[in-house]
Amino acid sequence: MHFFRYAIYHLPDGALGRWGAEWLGWDARRGRALPHPDIAGLDPATLTATPRRYGFHATMKAPFHLAEGVGPDDLADALQVLAGRHAPFDMALHLSQDWGFLALRPAATPPTALAALESALVRGLDRFRAPLTARDIARRRPEALPPQARAHLGDWGYPFVLDLFHYHLTLTGALPAADLTRISAALAPQLPGLLARPMPVAAMALAGEDQDGFFHRIAEFPLTASSAI
Repeated sequence: MHFFRYAIYHLPDGALGRWGAEWLGWDARRGRALPHPDIAGLDPATLTATPRRYGFHATMKAPFHLAEGVGPDDLADALQVLAGRHAPFDMALHLSQDWGFLALRPAATPPTALAALESALVRGLDRFRAPLTARDIARRRPEALPPQARAHLGDWGYPFVLDLFHYHLTLTGALPAADLTRISAALAPQLPGLLARPMPVAAMALAGEDQDGFFHRIAEFPLTASSAI
């Protein structure tokens, strides 16, 4: 399959990963559509129309076109090396309405290992990213971004990285606050079992965007360093 853009994702595994894929209606791990769950009072197909094509994921390095002279195998090899330099860790999550959409976010201060991993991926893989086009930049509306986010957009191809990075597993598109509260109440009974234990962050995935705009897992590389290092 030919991919037009590439990204580095964390893809939750196990029961949480399956639940998220079903909620969104797209399984990025297996590259296939799934039927949405039947939840009284909700229309998941409409609510998830924006995030569906990305799959249930957290962005570690935002989607980008490959730079001239490099290929996806080169990117995969570099990701494998970087992943091997970081140790796996756990992170507790909770349902959040921050920033105008529903997502699962860290329930407490994120572990320092998360920031270190994101920084290493953003910086260490940037040589594989083609420069943004004028259209790419305009789509991000730089005039509406704060100065630091504008600087990151120019330096790293995405505004919300490094000191502005916030881990999140997106569940809906942007919605009014009242709708987010209603959806949260409907989803809340399903989450205690899924979020009872901290989620393991044990691998990083290389994902690719197909011709229809849907992202697929291409390869996944474990975090293999010792936590004692």
